[in-house]
Amino acid sequence: MDPKQLAALVSALVSQALLLLSLPFPHPTPYASSVPNRNNLPLFLFSSPPTPLTPLLSLLLHLLSSSSHIAASVHFLPHKRKRHQHQPDLHVPRRGPDHFRLCFRMTSTTFEWLSGLLDPLLDCRDPAGSALRLSGPTRLAIALSRLASGASYPDLACRFGVPESAARFCSKHLCRVLCTNFRFWLTFPSPSDLTTVSAGFQAVGHGLPDCCGAMACTRFEACGRSVVAAQFVADSSSRIIHIAAGFRGDRTDSGVLKCSSLYKDVQEGQLLGATQYLVGDGRYPLLPWLMVPFADPVRGSCEEDFNAVHQSMCRPVLRVVCSMKNWGVLSSLGEEENFKVAVACIGTCAILHNVLLMREDYSALSDVSSENHGGLEHSEEDLGLEDFYCEIKASTLRSMLAVRARAARDSGQISIP
Repeated sequence: MDPKQLAALVSALVSQALLLLSLPFPHPTPYASSVPNRNNLPLFLFSSPPTPLTPLLSLLLHLLSSSSHIAASVHFLPHKRKRHQHQPDLHVPRRGPDHFRLCFRMTSTTFEWLSGLLDPLLDCRDPAGSALRLSGPTRLAIALSRLASGASYPDLACRFGVPESAARFCSKHLCRVLCTNFRFWLTFPSPSDLTTVSAGFQAVGHGLPDCCGAMACTRFEACGRSVVAAQFVADSSSRIIHIAAGFRGDRTDSGVLKCSSLYKDVQEGQLLGATQYLVGDGRYPLLPWLMVPFADPVRGSCEEDFNAVHQSMCRPVLRVVCSMKNWGVLSSLGEEENFKVAVACIGTCAILHNVLLMREDYSALSDVSSENHGGLEHSEEDLGLEDFYCEIKASTLRSMLAVRARAARDSGQISIP
């Protein structure tokens, strides 16, 4: 029996029992005889004034009777219909703090927070023609399993006990939700926020001022043996502050930069101030707003000091690249149905990367090994500059920063091996 119906029945029975117990003790008054008997009910129910016991008893009867009517009526009130939800086994062990990190690349508390945030958006639709009803947390678990491990869709379907089409739908739907509704987590900082960003790099870069981001480009294998290039800009805490993805993998890093909206916006003076700049490895051109290392610096020179500081300032974005490559889905993008979905997976992992940092959850943050600094050597490709004025301006700024790097070395803030 439904609990609400049972409560109504119990309340009604109690009311009737108290009513029967009160029958032997009526207290009619002279006024009672003048009141017609209605439906043969006890006359004392209509008497006035009652005895001192009657108010308490009447009040008790009224409350119990009212509660029984309310409880009985709740059953007939319209309720929001809950969809029948199929709850497959999440295959996540319930004990041990590392299980969520292994399965979803995040802690259990982050999973619960993300589930609460996305549940209304994930639970709003189902795969076309599917009678399966999955809860929001289950949909999130399926999608995160794909993103974290790169497991194939048939494997996900077997693991969660759902059709392969449902597993594919959950993964694609999470990418759509995050890239559509939460891409602001990848927005380039406003001019006021850039002050905080440059302060962070000044601490990392041993006193070099006005750096507002570190840039790097990497590539992922996509569907049809194609390769997709993605460009990242990160702050000193390895938070992604700009991403440009979806370029052909055979483009050079410089070519990807010049095709990105970042290049156009900075060239037009929309993102950086007159003295602000980004840092990038030697595969990029030297620009007034993009500092790259010196090629073949003389041992013990200011240029060598600058390259050492520059390398430490590039470390946050190299950490981003390493962390992104550890998302399993980015090693198995060939299973996605088309190039567009593959690019959406890259954007989704970038958003999740920032979400984890915002939550101070470092489950998916990787360290940078020594081989990851290979991009810091200068490329022999002639990347060229826009004009001679830009070349002079960029070289002058880099030389000034090299002098500051030498001062940092002399003060013992950096050491050159």
